[in-house]
Amino acid sequence: KKAGGGAPELLESRPPVVTVMGHVDHGKTTLLDAIRHTDVVKTEAGGITQHIGAYQISYRDRKITFIDTPGHEAFTSMRARGAMVTDIAVIVVAADDGVKPQTVEAINHARAANVPMLVAINKIDLPNANPEKVRKELSELGLVPEEWGGETIFVEISAKNKTNLDDLLEMILLVADMQELKANPHTRGNGVVIESRLDKGRGPVATVLIKKGTLKTGDIIVAGDVHGRARALFNDRGKRVKQATPSQPVEVVGLSAVPSAGEEFLVVDQEKTAHQITAERIARQRARIAGPVRRLTLDDLARRIEEDKIVELRVIIKGDVHGSIEALREALEKLEEEGVKMRIIHSGVGAISESDVMRASASDAIIIGFNVRPSSAAKKMAEQEGVDIRLYRVIYKALEDISSAMRGLLEPEYEEVDKGSAEVREIFRIPKVGVVAGCYVVEGEVRRNQNVRVIRDGVIVHDGKVSSVRRFKEDVRSVSAGFECGIMIENFQDINKGDILEFYTRETKAR
Repeated sequence: KKAGGGAPELLESRPPVVTVMGHVDHGKTTLLDAIRHTDVVKTEAGGITQHIGAYQISYRDRKITFIDTPGHEAFTSMRARGAMVTDIAVIVVAADDGVKPQTVEAINHARAANVPMLVAINKIDLPNANPEKVRKELSELGLVPEEWGGETIFVEISAKNKTNLDDLLEMILLVADMQELKANPHTRGNGVVIESRLDKGRGPVATVLIKKGTLKTGDIIVAGDVHGRARALFNDRGKRVKQATPSQPVEVVGLSAVPSAGEEFLVVDQEKTAHQITAERIARQRARIAGPVRRLTLDDLARRIEEDKIVELRVIIKGDVHGSIEALREALEKLEEEGVKMRIIHSGVGAISESDVMRASASDAIIIGFNVRPSSAAKKMAEQEGVDIRLYRVIYKALEDISSAMRGLLEPEYEEVDKGSAEVREIFRIPKVGVVAGCYVVEGEVRRNQNVRVIRDGVIVHDGKVSSVRRFKEDVRSVSAGFECGIMIENFQDINKGDILEFYTRETKAR
């Protein structure tokens, strides 16, 4: 029995928590979406479901919670994290492709966490589908189908055509019943942070999954080195709720900062206690941060290795959400070339700040930004301090660069040269034309067909091209600093007042 704390007489049945795992192209997301849409209780506000990293559906008058974590190979830590709170793992394997390294990895995670597995053979609608091959491959990995005398339930599905989804949900409930999942809802809430981010209007927001007890609005929460009062709770449909019970995912608003995904959270009786707990944890973290040594860049890493001057590459990671930071951290920590070790000395959500640059400078670290940019003050300081800032949109590129640098094989790269920036001061929606951003050019100039990044709260929300520049309703080639103009961005309508537009070109970087 999986019980969540408390005297036996206080334990009540709770919904199963399911993580869908598998190879990136095997239809995990399609399956999660399809399951979401089978939910009888349709979402409010025209069917828009909030993406909060987990959701709960009702099926045959019973609830099932699904954890929705990213599917890339680098997202191992999140899969492991999913398994921490998971009762059942659904392993998705495409009928036309069979077992892949990520499939094996997912199975290993579920086994390590001692979580029962169900296999969903997906894409059975394809002409080259071969479910028998999948059964054979998985049997070799120890997942033997029931029909072959084993203990693993296999369900053949097509997520795209919504075939046999009922069978899959039935089997999930069957496996859940065998486990007799219970928790005590009458105690203080505690559980796990499964996703977290900085929201422009609401500040730090964390999605938590309740493991036991009940979390109520107004409760004082501690999660890792972050604390705060739960000002508001929202369910996966974006609807405000007063409380959350075991196995329910909710968004919590009111924390002092963004907690790390995977942190356990607990409710304490008073703010003083919360302060004490977080202060102790922060002090322990600070004690681990390294002291100052000479500055390093990725470019001269190989030379320093050759001269035996470096055995450790120190890195600071900043990203747009905790999920990606955790994935990048996990992947980087596994890198080891020629005896050079990787050490992540700090990571956090949000734009690269001056304090990040100071920290990098003091500990001879490089900064990796994932989907975020440095503030202009941080950029200036990095130039003065000689701190190497690397910006990436995809994880594998960051891994590739660092791995190559460690082996001394860093290839020539393209450098992004800043050409100017503008502030969005007004939005005009013009019929048959689209959205025009009324901008003030702050520095440099803006040109038609130039590359542009849309920055919102230090985070890149779009990277594209300027499709047109206008002054007084006339199309012009360029507009310089100090002037106002109308800017349209190719295939992008979601511009907000207050956004910053950064214009740049790509040029080959001299080494």
